[in-house]
Amino acid sequence: MAGVNVKSEIKPLKRVLLHRPGDELLNLTPDTLEELLFDDIPFLRVAQAEHDRFAEILRSEGVEVVYLEDLVAEVVASSKDLREQFVYQWIEEAGIRTERYKKIIHDYLEENYPDPKELVLKTMAGINLQELHVNKSDSLVDLVSDTCKLVCAPMPNLYFTRDPFAMIGNGVSLNHMYSETRNRETIYGEYVFKYHPDYKDVPLYYSRYNTFHIEGGDILNINDKVLAVGISQRTEPDAIDQLAHNVFNDPTSTIETILAFNIPNSRAFMHLDTVFTQIDTDKFTVHPGIMGPLTVFEVTSDGNQGLKVRERNEPLEHILEEYVGCPVELIPCGGGDRIAAAREQWNDGSNTLCLRPGTIVVYERNDVTNEVLREKGLNVLEMPSAELSRGRGGPRCMSMPIWRED
Repeated sequence: MAGVNVKSEIKPLKRVLLHRPGDELLNLTPDTLEELLFDDIPFLRVAQAEHDRFAEILRSEGVEVVYLEDLVAEVVASSKDLREQFVYQWIEEAGIRTERYKKIIHDYLEENYPDPKELVLKTMAGINLQELHVNKSDSLVDLVSDTCKLVCAPMPNLYFTRDPFAMIGNGVSLNHMYSETRNRETIYGEYVFKYHPDYKDVPLYYSRYNTFHIEGGDILNINDKVLAVGISQRTEPDAIDQLAHNVFNDPTSTIETILAFNIPNSRAFMHLDTVFTQIDTDKFTVHPGIMGPLTVFEVTSDGNQGLKVRERNEPLEHILEEYVGCPVELIPCGGGDRIAAAREQWNDGSNTLCLRPGTIVVYERNDVTNEVLREKGLNVLEMPSAELSRGRGGPRCMSMPIWRED
């Protein structure tokens, strides 16, 4: 099963990409939370146990779980030259500019992490000055630096594998992310989609080197002909234009329409999938907060390498019904109760992962929303989430489908 195939949010999930939280969470401190996009510090051991339960639920439902760290390790292990290239690129992208420190960090990684997977995990976790045991007597910078200083910052958001890249049909958008902190994460996708034998021939619809930012949480595959993309805090309309050009001009792509949803710009509505996800052929979860004025732009090809854009101001249900092909029901987070909706939205009550029509994985803490979903006939699979939810992302954020059955 080489390549990718994701033409829906709800068709039976067969293979999914995860990243098990690692030591990168141990390098979060109160002083770096804002910079690293966290509101609190998760307890790693419990976060890992919760994540393992997530993977267990997926496997029990017939889904093959693939880990990002394993795919990158397979690439790094395949060639000494590729390993060297990866290490030096990672050092450069970590902001190391002096030749002295490039050599120190390179030698440290080579001496201490000969195993490819351990090397990859270390690049995710980050490096502090204390680990390097440098001779400070010949460097003013080292003498005045705190030994706890992070020389190479961690990537604690990596367990949200949805965002650095996104599968679109049989292709991939390798994203340029909103913050510098997260943009470094896309180096792993670059190596997988450039060099891994199972994924190196996948069409590339967006490059991490493009100017404008876009993130996977804003990309939803409605069906094989329609793609929904959020214009949000983290995805710019310029990026959607570029993505549309590439998708429409790829003869292997079946996408005919891109719906650009202009969603409120706030942390609570970070991505389209935090306010709106499909969970059955005719059902969507939705945050009541976007049910007011929501502008949708319909983007299609003009048949001559260009785009046609039409503004749509009808109710959300009408637009979705047109493209889904049947009447749809929007199920509000928190059952429509404003307090419950705000609380459970903060803990990703609308961020569900659909395994097949009507079967979804959710955070157990959103009990009001989960009960509403059960009453609507959904098969609700609950996972523990006390620590994972501190990163502000739910089951959909933590998973990147690689293959769904057509």
